[in-house]
Order: sequence, then C-alpha cells, then structure tokens
Amino acid sequence: MPEHPPLEAAWTRLATLAARPAARDIKALFAADPERARRFSASFEDLTFDFSKNAIDGDTLVALLDLAHEADLDGFRARLFAGEVVNPTEGRAAMHMALRSAADAGMRAALPGGVDEASRLAAAERDKMHDFVRKVHAGELRGATGETFDTVLNIGIGGSDLGPRMAVDALTLARGPRMEARFLSNVDGHAFAALARAMNPARTLVLVASKTFTTLETMTNAKAARAWLAAALGEEAVSAHFGALSTNLKAVADFGIRPDQVFGFRDWVGGRYSVWSPIGLPVALAAGWEPFQAMLDGGAAMDRHFLQTPFAQNLPVLLALVGVWNINALDLRTHCVLAYDERLRRFPAYLQQLEMESNGKSTALDGNPVAQATCPVLFGEPGTDAQHSFMQLVHQGTQPVPVDFILAAEPDHDRPEAHRILAANAFAQAEALLRGKSRQEVEAEMRAKGMSDATIAGVAPHRVFSGNRPSNTLLFRRLDGYALGRLIALYEHKVAVEGWLWQIDSFDQWGVELGKVLAGGIIPALAPGAAAGVHDGSTAGLIRRFRTLRGET
Repeated sequence: MPEHPPLEAAWTRLATLAARPAARDIKALFAADPERARRFSASFEDLTFDFSKNAIDGDTLVALLDLAHEADLDGFRARLFAGEVVNPTEGRAAMHMALRSAADAGMRAALPGGVDEASRLAAAERDKMHDFVRKVHAGELRGATGETFDTVLNIGIGGSDLGPRMAVDALTLARGPRMEARFLSNVDGHAFAALARAMNPARTLVLVASKTFTTLETMTNAKAARAWLAAALGEEAVSAHFGALSTNLKAVADFGIRPDQVFGFRDWVGGRYSVWSPIGLPVALAAGWEPFQAMLDGGAAMDRHFLQTPFAQNLPVLLALVGVWNINALDLRTHCVLAYDERLRRFPAYLQQLEMESNGKSTALDGNPVAQATCPVLFGEPGTDAQHSFMQLVHQGTQPVPVDFILAAEPDHDRPEAHRILAANAFAQAEALLRGKSRQEVEAEMRAKGMSDATIAGVAPHRVFSGNRPSNTLLFRRLDGYALGRLIALYEHKVAVEGWLWQIDSFDQWGVELGKVLAGGIIPALAPGAAAGVHDGSTAGLIRRFRTLRGET
C-alpha cells in the first residue's frame, strides 16, 4: 500500500481557520449570506445533502478540499475500486462494491497469492440466492412436514445481524413482508426463548450467518435453534429447515446443513459491509427479490457517483469533510443520527458498527499513534421520539453535538398530515439548533404572557438556547430499496474517506478480538467446582461471587 502523504500543513490550515474569533458562528454566516444553502449543498439524483448549517465558510471548504487533494484521496479511491490491498493489517482488498455490481463489471480483488474475479464471483452467488428465494416463495422448498415457510430466523451477530435487520425494517414496515423475519444475535438465552414462543418450527427457515461458522455467540444460538427444531420435528428435519451463510463447508456439513443451502462470500468482504452479500438473504426473503436487487442497484449508483464525481460535488467526500472539520478542527467528539422515518429505526445502530468499528482506531497505518482524533461516539434514534429523550442535551448541553437529519419527502402511508408534521419537526429541530433563543427573546415572550419580573429573572436563563449547533440534512424523494442502497453506500464511502484522511485502516477490527479471547478463558472458570484461573483481583472476585449467587461454590 503506498505511503500516506504528509498532511501537517493541511491540518495546520484547518486549525488556523478554526481559531478565528467567529469560527463557530453559523448564524453570522447566514446573516451575511441568507442563500448560503445553495453553495453549501450538493445533490445526486433526488438525494440532497445540505451542510450549510455547519460552521463552514468558503475558505474552510477550500481548505477541506485541499486536505482531500493533498492526502491523494483520488489515488486511494482508485486503489479501492481497483481491488488493491487497502486493509494492510490483514493483507486484503475491500471490494464490497463488487457485491452490488453487474457480473460483467470486471471488478477484481487482491488476495494473498492471487486475484479474485470479484464481480463474477459475486454475481454467481447472487444468482444462487435468487433461485433459492424464488423456490421458497413459490413453495418449491418446504419444511420437513410439507408446510411452506412463513418465517425466516437469522442467527448472526455484528455485521451479520445489524445490516439485514436494519434493511428488513426499512423495506417491510410500510408494505408488509413476504415472510416474517426474526433476528437472534444476543447469546442471552432469554432472547431465543422469546423468539421460540413466537415461531412455528414447522414453518420456520433458519439461516446461520457466520463466515467461519465458529463465532461463539452465533454457534451457541444456532445449536439452541437446532435442538428446538429437532425436538419438535425430529433430527431428520434439520437439513430441510437450515441454511448457512458461511464459507466453512466442512463445519456446515457437520452441523447437518446440505450444500445447496449454503451461500458464501470472500475475505474481501468485511462483516459490516456484507449486507449486499448472502448475509442479505433474509432481506430478500422478507422483502422480496425486487426490493433487494433495487438496494444493490442503489448502492452501485452511489459507487459510480463516489468514483466519478469531483470532490466539490461528491456527497460521500463532502459528508466526510464536514465530519473531519467538526471532529478535528472544532473538537466535537460525538455525533447524532436522527432518521425521521420509523422504517430507519435501526439505521443509527447499523451506523454505530459501520463507523465506530471501522474508524475507532488509535494507531496509524505506519504503526505509530494517530496524529488526529478519529471516530466520534455515534448515537441516535428515530425522530420524533428522540425529541423527547436525548435532544435536551443536543440543544442545551455543554458541548455541541453535530446531527445528521434524514428524511424522505414522500411517505408510504395514507396519512399526509402526519408526514407533514414529521417533516416540520425535522426541519424545526435543525433550525432550532442553528438559531437558538436569546435571553432577550425569552424575556419578551415571558412578559407577553404576563409573568412577573421575579419569575422572569429566575426562569429565563434556563430557557436560553445558544444556537450555532451544527447539523446536516439528507433529503430524498421516498424510501425504497434503491434509496436505501444509495444511503448505505453513501455512509460506507464516507467512512473510508475519513479513515484515509486520518491515516488509519478502516477495514480491520482488531479491537473486538481481545474480549473474545478472554471470554474463552473465563467460560471454564464459571463451571461448578472449576478453578477460578488467573485474573485481576476484580475479575477473580466477580467470578467467585457469580458462582456463590448460583450456589455453585
């Protein structure tokens, strides 16, 4: 992988701009240019990205674009799409874009000792998925008792759960599912117990999503589901009711899953980028193949936009540069995502993994500590629910929290007035973060209501909003498969751009490994009569207390 260009001068320019006396005064920028949204927004098809409610003026935008150019973002983008190694700690390409490409797109991915024909391989697996979905929906594939499947249970964790769970919500909540999709990720036995009560084993298709077929939580849950189904239908029913999203064919066969119900993907697909792969099979089963294919098409369209569009009009690049400005120049270390759409209720959770697992790093590509702050803490909920929970902090907390507002202009329901109210709230929240409310405005309102001077003096300070709190708005026509795919790919590429500017590997995730390793050592110590093992004083004491509470000392 080529060396990252030195960027000290570019970062210094941004720091100098951020140190200006009025650098955070967004209201002043609008006062000077009420039409600034025309200059500080960009569109692709019907999707508009308005970043004018950030403390960014013309000089700042130029400096941010200069940072991108000086970092050779264009070269990184070209290497990413060429399938070169962009994940150096694992020696892998990151070619999830091939999963949504046409069979003849020609995308290739570097492997240790060779190259994969990524587009061709992805298309072949996609055709196999399509045929499977068709047969399940047509009733050609049935359960062991001859009943058709009406439920798909997806057992996975992390990227094997968050992506498909989010996409199923987005594509089925409004119009209803072709099949009921249920998801099991938490190894807590209560999760499976609740699901088992709601499912008919004779009509349930179980998908085990684990590339290696060794993930502890996933395989623990898979064994529970297997036992549940075998108890109800007999051991011989397992092969008819289970499929696997995995590449470990031997382990899958040992589990009792037949080869024609196994779907794989390669190492150039990271878990959090895998919803486009067979990991998305529950999406196609629940929503139908056409919406799933439309999601792939939307992602591919955003790929072309990201690859071909100049940085100044490039939505993923601009979204990333705004993030870099807020994080690195203004020292804002949290970020909020508010989708004003119930169908996107799981989108913030999906982005938490995408962003924080990708860019939650403190070591640079050269092995040294990073020179800049990296990923912010991300949180969010659907609007308008969030307005009645954590938005108090976002409006009046001690530190501004940048917000992404996401909204479709057209709903998929027959209550237009409800959607106008929803949209009004989204626009109002963004405007309130910008404008705030001064002490003079508060006192005038209170006097107009006949409140006493004493009451005004005591209460007015608590009703003041500082304003000048940054936000972005992403507005598009309607939420369908194509729009969803475009939105997911937008954030995928934003994450890659930020990671390159911070000089980190956005495609590995070593930080999740240590806890897994230590858990493997602690599990035997929790058995009755087992030795506690060697641990720190707190952990050893908690193990002893756990066993005492269970009466297993």
